Amino acid sequence: MDKVFKTLGFWTAMFSILFYVGDMMEMTLFFLAQTGFFVLLGYMKLTERMYMYVFAAYLVFFFVGFTYYTTFIMEPAFG
Repeated sequence: MDKVFKTLGFWTAMFSILFYVGDMMEMTLFFLAQTGFFVLLGYMKLTERMYMYVFAAYLVFFFVGFTYYTTFIMEPAFG
């Protein structure tokens, strides 16, 4: 299960790079923080049950944070 979190860290790093290229600094920092979180968890050698609990909590916080950002902070490029 630790390899899954290392892979999530890799993909969030890729998104962070793409947001940086797109000049979206808030999202760059947001995904860079997630990258550090996932890579750190990947090396902690927790039990599989604990990894599932952490991932469920992450999903809740990510979706709340991402929805807040896209609703109240992000300015649409169109219109």
